Amino acid sequence: MLRLDSLGRRYGDHHVLRDLTLTVPDGQLLCVVGPSGCGKSTLLRTLAGLLPATEGTISLDGEPVTGVPDRLAVVFQDYGRSLLPWLTVLDNVALPLRRRGLRRAERRAEATRMLERVGLSGTARRHPWQLSGGMQQRVALARALVCRPALLLLDEPFGSLDAQTREDLEDLLLQVHRADGTTTVLVTHDIDESVYVGDRVVVLSPGPAAHVVLDLPVELPDERDQIATRGSDAFVALRAKVGRAVRAGSGD
Repeated sequence: MLRLDSLGRRYGDHHVLRDLTLTVPDGQLLCVVGPSGCGKSTLLRTLAGLLPATEGTISLDGEPVTGVPDRLAVVFQDYGRSLLPWLTVLDNVALPLRRRGLRRAERRAEATRMLERVGLSGTARRHPWQLSGGMQQRVALARALVCRPALLLLDEPFGSLDAQTREDLEDLLLQVHRADGTTTVLVTHDIDESVYVGDRVVVLSPGPAAHVVLDLPVELPDERDQIATRGSDAFVALRAKVGRAVRAGSGD
């Protein structure tokens, strides 16, 4: 379980985040949306321990987060910079397993299984620069999941992809999340995406001093379809509520 208690982040006298209190239960996929520049990525980097909280506390499974947690994985939007171009796809995915003390053959076997899960079994010997953007982001997701993290953080992971590839990766994320039940926080500017993939959507107010203005459970079937789900009355109603909160900066 991830817990934020009165979390704040400021630079000098400038508040970016203020008084965020949230609990993310084990296995939940939480989406965070808000206006551009409101502090969504700052929140994610603070959750990851990459930035210190200046107010309040963060805990993961009851342990305070004061640095980068051991069982954390992060996927950023800029997949091109996060993958190591001199390593093969297989070795990129296997890289985090070195910390577990596994032998090379064991690491490669685990990485091979993960590549199969994300639909990239035929790319193991290629290099990231030989792959499309969507395939590179699949590699980044495989590398994040190979160590079975307790918490997965996703920062606009599909934001730079074309519409079809984005939808394919949204469905892939739902597939692996249903299978693994990893507690996940996804930051996105895309309202439709937040409702489609999320179990819950939190909307932040415009900055400075962003705070939660809407905390909305997504009551949609677990099995989702890009056409049927997005066309349903329930999806349209949820999307409208999130959209109003993003534009107005309030949940009313």
